[in-house]
Amino acid sequence: MNMVQPIRDPKQIKAMKKLLKTKNDKYYIMFIIGINIGLRISDILLLKVSDIKEKTHVTIIEKKTKKTKRFLINTQMQKELQDYIMRYQKKDEEYLIKSHKGKNQPISRVQAYRVLQDAAKELGLSEVGTHTMRKTFGYWHYQRFHDIALLQDMFNHSSPSITLRYIGMNDDMKDQAMKDFFL
Repeated sequence: MNMVQPIRDPKQIKAMKKLLKTKNDKYYIMFIIGINIGLRISDILLLKVSDIKEKTHVTIIEKKTKKTKRFLINTQMQKELQDYIMRYQKKDEEYLIKSHKGKNQPISRVQAYRVLQDAAKELGLSEVGTHTMRKTFGYWHYQRFHDIALLQDMFNHSSPSITLRYIGMNDDMKDQAMKDFFL
């Protein structure tokens, strides 16, 4: 399994959002959900319009852990989602990130990965995959609030060290420690 990293540069996040929006709005929506809420791709793809339409909070059962997760959809995210739903006149029973194949199916994880990989390659980014979105959320949440306990709880991790390693902070700390080290 290839190791993926968070996107640490805000300019690269902005460029990725812009590029995905030009490719297809559904990929942009997938990306902003991933980087702003921190859901796994398996949970993002299972979201239906009725799950998020005109809601401030969403409760899901995580596919991987089978644990209940409740999260806030803040006003900025609500606006993006409502604009998307209205623009494409999406019905409540539709998947939010709907595939053009089949009747009402979400895109596959493989398709989500391909889209992110292609966009990353176009932007000159490496170590990008579907988990990059969740890791980017964690990385920037930690940068803003410095609350590893909260992030650990949000990710359902068993220890702070796992969370720090997961979001790439251990790598950053090791790099910083070695930056000016020379004997």
